[in-house]
Amino acid sequence: MSSRSRILLSLFALALSVCPAETPQQVISWPETGDPVVRFTFSKCKEMGAMGNQHTYVTDTTAENLSASLIRDRRFTVYVFDKKQVRIGEAGISITNVGVGQTVKFQTMMQTSGVPATLSLVAVKMEPRTISLTVNSVPQGAALKVDGDDAGTTPKMIKVGLGKHLLTFSKDGFNTGRFPVEFGPDDVSGGSVSYELGTAQFDTIQMRDGTVLVGDLDSVAGMEVVVRMGGILQHIDRNKIKSILLVQRLPPDPQPSQLPSPQ
Repeated sequence: MSSRSRILLSLFALALSVCPAETPQQVISWPETGDPVVRFTFSKCKEMGAMGNQHTYVTDTTAENLSASLIRDRRFTVYVFDKKQVRIGEAGISITNVGVGQTVKFQTMMQTSGVPATLSLVAVKMEPRTISLTVNSVPQGAALKVDGDDAGTTPKMIKVGLGKHLLTFSKDGFNTGRFPVEFGPDDVSGGSVSYELGTAQFDTIQMRDGTVLVGDLDSVAGMEVVVRMGGILQHIDRNKIKSILLVQRLPPDPQPSQLPSPQ
C-alpha cells in the first residue's frame, strides 16, 4: 500500500470516529405520569471529539412548556445509555423563565464512555428558595421570633422561604410587637425591616456593668435608688447606675376623701 493510500485511509477512519452513525431523535415528556409539564426533544447526537474511550457528543435540544403557568427554574439530569442499555454518561440541563406555550432551544453537551443509543431524563430536586432579610427594632436588643421560633436578638439577618411569615419582637419593659411579612417569587434578598416597639411599660435602669433593669422607680434619695421590680422594692447604689429612662405615667385617681364636696 502506498503512502498516499495509507494517508487517505487514516483520514477516512478519523472521519468515521468524529461522525459516527447518528442516534435517532428522541422526545421525552416530564413528568412521565400525570399531566406533562415540559416536552423535551433531543436531536440526533453528534460526536464532537474523542480521546481514548471518552467521547463528547452534542444534541440540539428544545423544551416546550406544556403547563398553564410560567416555569421559573427547573433543572434536569439527562442519562445516556448504549445499545445494551448500559449507562455510559450524563449531562445537566436547566430551563428558566419559560412562559406558557413557549419553546426554548439550546445545545446539550454530553461526555460518554461509548456510543449513545437512548436517553432518559429525571428532575433534579431543588432546595427551597429563601430570602435574606435584615431585621431590626427600636430600641435594639429585642428578642426575635420567626413564625414562633427563636431567631436571636435584633439586629439580626434571617433567611425565610417564600410565602407569609410573622415576626415577633419582645423586650423587657416594652409591649410585644408583631409584624407580618410576605415574599413572592419576584422578591430578592437584601431587604430590611425595622420595627418600633410599643411604649415602655416600666422604667429602665441601665447599670454601669451593662445590666439593664426594668421596674417602677420608687424614689431617689442621697446615694440610693429604690426600684420596685416584681412587687419587691430593690435598693440600688446610685454609683452603680449609668442612666435611668422614665416612662410617662398618669397621676393616680383621687380617693373619695380627696374629692371636693358637692356644693
